[in-house]
Amino acid sequence: MSHPLRVFSGMRPTGKLHLGHVLGALNNWVEMQKTYQCIFGVVDWHALTTEYENVGDISGNVVEVAIDWLAAGIDPEKSTLIIQSLVPEHAELHLLFSMIIPMPWLERVPTYKEQQKQLQGKDLSTYGFLGYPLLQAADILVYRANAVPVGEDQLPHIELTREVARRFNFLYGEVFPEPQSVLTEVPNLPGTDGRKMSKSYNNSIMLCDSPGETGSKVLKMMTDPARVRRHDPGNPEVCPAFTYHRVFTEGEKLPEIEQGCRTAGIGCTDCKKILVQSMQRFMEPIYGRRQSWEGRRSEVLDLLVEGSRKARALAEETMAEVRQKMHIHYGR
Repeated sequence: MSHPLRVFSGMRPTGKLHLGHVLGALNNWVEMQKTYQCIFGVVDWHALTTEYENVGDISGNVVEVAIDWLAAGIDPEKSTLIIQSLVPEHAELHLLFSMIIPMPWLERVPTYKEQQKQLQGKDLSTYGFLGYPLLQAADILVYRANAVPVGEDQLPHIELTREVARRFNFLYGEVFPEPQSVLTEVPNLPGTDGRKMSKSYNNSIMLCDSPGETGSKVLKMMTDPARVRRHDPGNPEVCPAFTYHRVFTEGEKLPEIEQGCRTAGIGCTDCKKILVQSMQRFMEPIYGRRQSWEGRRSEVLDLLVEGSRKARALAEETMAEVRQKMHIHYGR
């Protein structure tokens, strides 16, 4: 009897999620849980790599992230939801990997220097920050995952994970599969002001937004800045609102809107009113599910604790074999 391939993926608990998380990851997770054995982790230790001075919100954010996952359609009957720190085998495997992985392997990960530049206000000269791709490898390999859904920017991390698996297997014998990247096609969806969607810019459509809040944000959305008057023709290629239309407006309406914009046959306000309808159609089921789970926070935490217990049984199997291969197994 063949077993389904296993998937691991995770998110840091940085707070409530926005539409970019749905399109960038969660839609793919929802589809994958239909055919894969999925383990999805709220990776709270990873939050410490950059926010070790600000830990007060981590535990609350763990539940917020899980609620958003459930709102997006993650089914706890199909997928195992965990909290990373409740499965200490992640940390044990990370420690053992740190004994065998050369420092240059970590220093050459592109995001290491990129994030140091982006987060210059933080002291990131810590081992935890340098080693977080290795912890990420342990997150994946402790479950012997076969596949990892990622965006293109994460491909170097998965290649490092594959190198770690190869090195361990070469030194001690076969334990780990080399996981494959499952590339997620991520639409280039900007924030409502045209910049990158980010909570820090206050330009995000959040999963917790009501239909009314979603509509209000869409109506305030930036359009083609060169289109000053109603009769000015527009350029959909530079219009953030039209970028949303490409993702959310279905059928024959899209070419009509594009043509109307280019010929000034439709005004920006009317264009955005059509987008409001498309966005609300997409967001209402998510908002409804989120409202349902919002009042059941203790139940959400119970799901995470129980999922972590189940996942730990898998992780313990892996670690028992790892200890035997490394000759640090003492018959207990």
